Amino acid sequence: MTIKSENAKPTDDPAPKRVSGPMVNKITADDITASLKAGFSDFLAHPIMSGFFGLFYALFGILFVWGLVWLGKVWMVIPAALAFPLAAPFAAAGLYEMSRRIQSGNSFGWAEILTVMANQRKRELGWMAFVVLFIVWIWFYQFRTVLVIVLQNASFSDLDGFLNIVLYTPQGWTFLAIGTCVGAVLSAVLFSVSVVSMPMLLDQDADFVTAMLTSVRAVTQNPAVMLAWAAIITVTMLLSLVPAFLGLIFTLPILGHTTWHLYTRAVTPAKD
Repeated sequence: MTIKSENAKPTDDPAPKRVSGPMVNKITADDITASLKAGFSDFLAHPIMSGFFGLFYALFGILFVWGLVWLGKVWMVIPAALAFPLAAPFAAAGLYEMSRRIQSGNSFGWAEILTVMANQRKRELGWMAFVVLFIVWIWFYQFRTVLVIVLQNASFSDLDGFLNIVLYTPQGWTFLAIGTCVGAVLSAVLFSVSVVSMPMLLDQDADFVTAMLTSVRAVTQNPAVMLAWAAIITVTMLLSLVPAFLGLIFTLPILGHTTWHLYTRAVTPAKD
């Protein structure tokens, strides 16, 4: 006589589904070239809407720097100008959505893009923004700390005086060297956790930790390509700051659209 256990599982129960995480792909310099072409094409397809996001970002930069000068915080102008490009991935959320819709062949207008951006506050992109702002805050804190330690005896009351001390004195050169090294480390950290995570959070239903880990994997598995992309972003953004931030009207949208296309090449979404 066979006795059946009350706790025995029916043999016809389906096996639990396993959900695979996002897969990181190997990319090459050709992928950067192709992404840049696609990004420029997206910009030309909707130049006014794309330029709006660039203009908004540029005006914010102008007002931010003007506010620092008005408040007498001239020492913060340099780190603000250097850290400003670090927040660009978050500011480009609307551009990612535009490229996503263009790529999928869906039409859209201002209402659709702005609605998607507004809805991000209910998703994980808000936590990712917190991570970005936290790293930028550390950037300012370390800059202030190095300034106090190295330039403790220096005095400056305006931006010209500050730049003269930094650029034409041995203490200023030491300050720049140390600040550059520390800033490079923080920039590398922020780039690694955000280059893929920002568009991924808009595109997929993933948590921000998974998005950051995927972004880090994309960087570590494609170090040379990602380093080249980071250099392109840095040089382009810094050059865009020279004409009173106005170059960002064009460069930010193109880089934002390009980032989306590079993300789609570097990451394959998770499958159930």
